[in-house]
Amino acid sequence: AAGVGTLVLVYCASYFDDRSRQLGRFAGNLLAFAGAMLGLVLADDLVLLYIFWELTTVFSYLLIGQTSDHKRNRRSALQALTVTALGGLTMLVGFLLLGHEAGTYRISAILADPPAPSAALSTAVVLILVGALSKSAIWPFSLWLPNAMAAPTPVSAYLHAAAMVKAGVYLVARLAPALADITPWRPLLLVLGSVTMLLGGWRALRLHDLKLVLAYGTVSQLGFLTVLTGAGRHDTGLAATAMILGHALFKAPLFLVTGIVDHATGTRDLRKLSGLGRRLPAVCAVAVLAGASMAAVPPLLGFSAKEAAFQALLDGSTGDRWALAAAVAGSALTTAYTLRYLWGAFARKPGLPDTDAHRVPVAFLAPPAVLALACLVLGPGVTWLQGLLGTYAGQFPAPAHPYHLALWHGAGLALGLSGAAWAGGVLLFLAASPVARAGQRLAWRSADLVFGRMLLALERTALQCTGFVQRGSLSVYLVTTMSVVLAGQIAVLVADEPWTGVPAPRLWDHPAQAAVALLTCAAALLCLGVRRRMKAVVFAGLTGYGTALLFVAQGAPDLALTQFCVETVSMIVFVLVLRRMPVRFEENFSRWRRLLRMPVALAGGAAVAVVVWIMAGHRRADSAGAAMVEETAHHGLKDVVATILVDLRAWDTMGESAVLAAAAIGVTSLIYLHRRADGAEQPVLPLPGDHPHAGLRTAWRASRYESAGLPSGDEGGPERTWLAASATLAPERRSLVLEVVARLIFHPVLVLSVYLLLCAENLPGGGFVAGLTAGVAFIARYLAGGRHELADAVPFKPGVFTGLGLFLSTGVALGGLGDGTVLHGWTWHGHLPVWGDAHLSTAVLFDCGVYLLVLGVVLDIVRALGARIDRQIERAAPRPEAGRA
Repeated sequence: AAGVGTLVLVYCASYFDDRSRQLGRFAGNLLAFAGAMLGLVLADDLVLLYIFWELTTVFSYLLIGQTSDHKRNRRSALQALTVTALGGLTMLVGFLLLGHEAGTYRISAILADPPAPSAALSTAVVLILVGALSKSAIWPFSLWLPNAMAAPTPVSAYLHAAAMVKAGVYLVARLAPALADITPWRPLLLVLGSVTMLLGGWRALRLHDLKLVLAYGTVSQLGFLTVLTGAGRHDTGLAATAMILGHALFKAPLFLVTGIVDHATGTRDLRKLSGLGRRLPAVCAVAVLAGASMAAVPPLLGFSAKEAAFQALLDGSTGDRWALAAAVAGSALTTAYTLRYLWGAFARKPGLPDTDAHRVPVAFLAPPAVLALACLVLGPGVTWLQGLLGTYAGQFPAPAHPYHLALWHGAGLALGLSGAAWAGGVLLFLAASPVARAGQRLAWRSADLVFGRMLLALERTALQCTGFVQRGSLSVYLVTTMSVVLAGQIAVLVADEPWTGVPAPRLWDHPAQAAVALLTCAAALLCLGVRRRMKAVVFAGLTGYGTALLFVAQGAPDLALTQFCVETVSMIVFVLVLRRMPVRFEENFSRWRRLLRMPVALAGGAAVAVVVWIMAGHRRADSAGAAMVEETAHHGLKDVVATILVDLRAWDTMGESAVLAAAAIGVTSLIYLHRRADGAEQPVLPLPGDHPHAGLRTAWRASRYESAGLPSGDEGGPERTWLAASATLAPERRSLVLEVVARLIFHPVLVLSVYLLLCAENLPGGGFVAGLTAGVAFIARYLAGGRHELADAVPFKPGVFTGLGLFLSTGVALGGLGDGTVLHGWTWHGHLPVWGDAHLSTAVLFDCGVYLLVLGVVLDIVRALGARIDRQIERAAPRPEAGRA
């Protein structure tokens, strides 16, 4: 894959126009796909393999849909994504079952000690094979690969000849040493592989697009490879590896030659091409060389690989011999569509003038020529590959007389079968018209039509279900969710009676806990009775503060501090959003409905409380708390929570940081990014005090000018008064109290945030709560001075904080690879002249990344829900008439 990928990149330099605006995106996606494919091959863990598997699916979707302006490209990309992603999800379930049965998810361990046969293991095998077969376009999942030919030719040469479509074959080959003896393995793969081989080859004889001929030929070859890898024996494994190499070396150059023909003539229709063999003799020679290897003509590599395959199937079981019959018939079809491709592309046709073609640069032809010449060199030298390719075959028990790769094994039955395949292919090619008529009579219903109707039926079903359950009422959603949860909990409680032996619940440890709990419940009940949105937000915030007080009473100051900060920021954001909403809730349901929902809510809350009580009393495993305390002390630290977040469970923190960044992007996109129906931006009249170029800024550059622009003529110069709300806010919107408070707390709160960041290892704090604290300081400045003040306080995009935080956290995590593991930390103890005794750790840098990310998220949300809504309110307000004082 890496070698073919390198040549494809060289080919792209001549294939694409240097002025193409999408060239950079294409190159990035292609290189990302190559990295994902290498990760898939090198992964030794089932879950990690699945991650790379899905990455190849995503990047192939982007590459197939490269030209998104065309409906066919979008449809083909969506079809490939749908089929392969559904197969991947099915495979994931199989991986989980296999890992559970084997007791490990490490592939090398599973191969070394295969799990014992069982019904669960057989189920896992079937599920895994669904994913593998869908990825390699094996029937009945074959439809996506021919349609993926809508992608640019380099994509077809790399993904659909050498890399992606081989992923399923690779997975089958990787697991065959351990799972080939499980009951459904061999029958499923031999039957479906044989059917795919015959259907793909037959379909290739009826097409006129050179690229589609190769596409269905690839489907046929993938079926052949599936048969060889699925057989799960020493000789078939050797033949499979030789055939995989040979297929990459002869199919990729044929795709690249097809792109050259299309580039030189403007068409791939073999009915319109004539005489290119004389006009492009070098291109024709490369195609003939690669095509001969595909048809298994000696002395090319394809011949040696197919000879090995025939002989291996001959020496196998009865099922292998049935597969051999299909392989011979499929090889005849391969010879036929190879002749059809070469004749259609380069032969001179009666009654058709020679096709005009421009000269092909040497750099354009060099990549396919190198691959085709490799088929010629490795054919006679195939014995050199025995040691390399035999490594995989060595994982199977060796027979008494193992097969060895060689160009010539003498006249035998395998050679006779090859001769029969050549003769049958020539006859099929000469009988092109009868074959085409027979194909039309035997043609089944179009797979595309079936797939389209299935998607349409699924969409209609989804719309009906959505219309039934999604009524646009949050209360209905909550009632439905709580009812289902309540029914499940009651069923478990009634069936198992799990409360037997559970100690009586301890209501509180201290009277203060009971008092705080009662106040919190009272605030929650009051929240249900108010009709004003602002009051509801206040009472909901009080329940959050009450929860924080419970943390304090329970002795968890870290959690309490975080809860206080989160609740403060949340309430401010709620208030900012409420400016664009009605003051009161709408009375859209009757009293009896509210009375009906009340018992559901009470029963749901009671059931959750009972379940928590029972789970706490039925703890089977030892608590992890003691181990966490020991690990914290082992690292010389005192704060257990901070140590968990940035050291012991740092992976979780990294994932949560990425989720926060995605949430900020989503919130900002909802406010800023909108497309007009005609695709044109409407002119925006500037407001008094706007930056003179604010109306020319796009959504991506709105952070500084559009959402929080500075007053005209006063763009934050050195003489500008700090927190000058009088120059930026209307008199009725000013608050002297807020201005004074902001002046007093801004710098101290920022200093406090830095203190909370640096003291986290021994005192309550940490990057998350420190970032929230710093965000509160900037929120105070925004509330006091408005959006212009926010722009002056943060003179660049908040996304810089978010990106820098992610970069810093990820960099610290990957830096641990220097000692062998990700997120490995280093510590330093020493004495600084002014500071005194110092303890520094890479965990602090990791926490700094979290700090910057959280601060960026808060600023992004305030920018979107505060400053941007300010601007919307100002634009919606009536303008003063011209000429009025």
